[in-house]
Amino acid sequence: MQIGDRIPEMLGKDQQGNVIKASDFRGRKLVLYTYPRANTPGCTAEACSLEQHKAALAAKGYAIVGVSRDKAETQQKFADKYALSFPLIADTETELLQALGAWGEKTNYGKTSMGIIRTTYLVNEEGIVEHIFTGKQVKTKVHAEQILDLLDGK
Repeated sequence: MQIGDRIPEMLGKDQQGNVIKASDFRGRKLVLYTYPRANTPGCTAEACSLEQHKAALAAKGYAIVGVSRDKAETQQKFADKYALSFPLIADTETELLQALGAWGEKTNYGKTSMGIIRTTYLVNEEGIVEHIFTGKQVKTKVHAEQILDLLDGK
């Protein structure tokens, strides 16, 4: 997925079993973010940052959707534990992650493996990617502020 590409129509099922489609967000902008695993420090910090700034993002026209390989039950527990009020897609087969380009080879502590590449896509009202944060560009503890700063031209 690159800037200018359209996100896939079928995004997947969220933690409550709801089917989430790109067309659900037509006319609204979207923060579509991928994260390696629920309930880990970085992923929790990122999700909480986005939740804490959800109103500020909504004021700029953005909805939030998270995606990981976690099962729906794990996503639901994660959402409940941290009072996350946005959809968390359970992409257990990595179909969406692969389509987004957020699934691939990565190195962690010198070990190479296949996994989720932490990525955030800012998507416009037509479903077109306008900006991408990937890997180390994502500062999990202040990720929502990063997005807001970008949107404010800082």
